[in-house]
Amino acid sequence: MPDLEVAVPAAALLALLVTAYLHPRGRTEAAVGLLAALATLATGALDVDALVDELRHLGPVVLFLVTILVVGDVCGRAGVFDAAAGGVRRLGRDHPVPLFTGVFLLAALVTTTLSLDATVVLLTPVVLVAAAAAGVSARPGAHACLRMANSASLLFPVSNLTNLLAMRHVGLTFLGFARVMAPVLVVVLVVEYAAARLLFRRELREEADPEHRVPDRPPVPALPVVTVGLMLAGFAVGSPLGVEPFWVSGVAAAVLTAWAWRRGLVTARQALHAGHPAFAVFVLCLGVVVAALAVGPLGDLVRDLLPHETSYLSLLVVALLATVLANLLTNLSATLLLVPMLAPLGTAAVLAALLGLNIGSGLTYTGSLANLLWRRTLVRHGERPSLREFHRVSLVVTPVTLLAAVTVLGLVAPH
Repeated sequence: MPDLEVAVPAAALLALLVTAYLHPRGRTEAAVGLLAALATLATGALDVDALVDELRHLGPVVLFLVTILVVGDVCGRAGVFDAAAGGVRRLGRDHPVPLFTGVFLLAALVTTTLSLDATVVLLTPVVLVAAAAAGVSARPGAHACLRMANSASLLFPVSNLTNLLAMRHVGLTFLGFARVMAPVLVVVLVVEYAAARLLFRRELREEADPEHRVPDRPPVPALPVVTVGLMLAGFAVGSPLGVEPFWVSGVAAAVLTAWAWRRGLVTARQALHAGHPAFAVFVLCLGVVVAALAVGPLGDLVRDLLPHETSYLSLLVVALLATVLANLLTNLSATLLLVPMLAPLGTAAVLAALLGLNIGSGLTYTGSLANLLWRRTLVRHGERPSLREFHRVSLVVTPVTLLAAVTVLGLVAPH
């Protein structure tokens, strides 16, 4: 392969990663993405057929991302997260442990149903307010949101873009995916919860401030909750029929936007902004660049490292390789690169990769865009997350959780 066909996509990927880390304004993000993709295509590294195939694969995933972000935004404006946190906050009136337990489970629920972005961007600020209202440290709850955003995004294909990108390679329906991953998720939650209780034991031993009055729990708006429930049912029903998830989430987004607009909760411009269209363009461009790299030396190197069977040790190798790639390239880029190569090995290998791409991406700030969004969310709300504390938690918990998850997967996954 000519030098330009290697150097240009590599430089384009670097530019995209730097842009993702800096998180500039949407126009800048989209412009960098388009320039990177056009520069890559100009080298001829991808032919027209390969480009069309990549866009056909990524298009439905990006449309799902846009619509589910709108669903999460409207739920936030309608007070769904405030209502849920209000109930959790009442648990922490007398002691921080019940509050933390409620936040932990709520973060896992939000991640599985509305995707990890809703957890780090919409739920985390609510958790900070809940902790302040209860007079307890916000650190355990904030870290629970971050850990659950990555580690709890295993249950449904729609819980994480990495899962959705991998779906065409796993040979499972929506419910089939959930059946395999449910026991894995249960073990992950147990390990993560036990580790958090140990690592934050000092904060969780503190008594709640008795001078803090717990406000009444706000009412739960019925229509958004019902719509989200019906949306999940729609995913399950539509999957065996070949219905792409974005059709279901698109209907849910339209219903909720119309409902919120009539009540003055959202304008058309705010709804459009909630979908982050510039980031959607960025993801499409990232897919083009990574597809070009996959046919070059980087793709060859990754293929050489892959095992040729799906024994327990092989699944562990796949999960570790996915973890390394996620923390070097971000988990979204790593998914686009790694998962198609694993498809010939079958469902178990692809699912093992998802464990590394989801759980393993919590190892460093650069592993997942959710990590960076979480940090920015805390800073915007007056909290200064410690890099040392982040890694104190991540370097201890991530390897243990990943090992436990691969072990369970090896027992339950189809080979």
